[in-house]
Amino acid sequence: MAQQENGIQALLEVMRQLRDPEKGCPWDLKQTYETIVPYTLEEAYEVADAIEKGDLQELKEELGDLLFQVVFYSQIAAEQGVFDFAQVAESITGKMRRRHPHVFSDAESGDEHSLRRAWEEAKATERAGKTRPDASQLAGVARALPALLRAHKLQKRAADAGFDWPDPQGALDKTREEMAEVEQAAAGLDREHLEEELGDLLFALVNVVRLYGFQAEHALRRANDKFERRFRRMEQLLREQGETELAGLSLEQLEDAWNRVKQEERAE
Repeated sequence: MAQQENGIQALLEVMRQLRDPEKGCPWDLKQTYETIVPYTLEEAYEVADAIEKGDLQELKEELGDLLFQVVFYSQIAAEQGVFDFAQVAESITGKMRRRHPHVFSDAESGDEHSLRRAWEEAKATERAGKTRPDASQLAGVARALPALLRAHKLQKRAADAGFDWPDPQGALDKTREEMAEVEQAAAGLDREHLEEELGDLLFALVNVVRLYGFQAEHALRRANDKFERRFRRMEQLLREQGETELAGLSLEQLEDAWNRVKQEERAE
């Protein structure tokens, strides 16, 4: 425990020196909450990437980078007299204790469903206690989340209030309806309307994925990885045939190579 505390204190001191008005780093000194946000998002994705690759050494490094982001925000806030890193740690510690009464008090643990209900109730109580409470069931779903993940969370919040399809079939029927509306909009000249209908179709598809018990964000990441793997193998096959420029090939040649990659995977 002492080693952990020393490590955190050393990191806090590094951050303090980086933001020292006289001897600090010019780049760090000019940063604000807003300018750091893109780096925070990037670091969070790099943590996810290390986990998916199963690279624990890289995960350790990426978690350090992500922790540094928290320390950076906390240092700026401390300079403004708003809060510091210790208060951030105290805040999350208190929140976890409140949301896990079955662990930190004498409350009965119950099954997973009751635990989830208790968790959501605790979150609702916390939202209601804020200075400017948002009474909506959708309160607290951050706009900065990736769109697929935010759609999933919005739909789940609505489902918790009873606004949901009874089974995936209803959501599947809705996607067919949205697809028809996309085709109708595509036949017109209003591109803004077409974009709106395409968004509705994507939102409906997220609902299908959710009702089947999956995360759309994860499903699309897997699809991205599969496409990249197949495309790279297609490039390799074409290079072996002496084709170095894909742009000069016909669609039929590309399709033929693509289908060979798929056949290879099925054979494996």
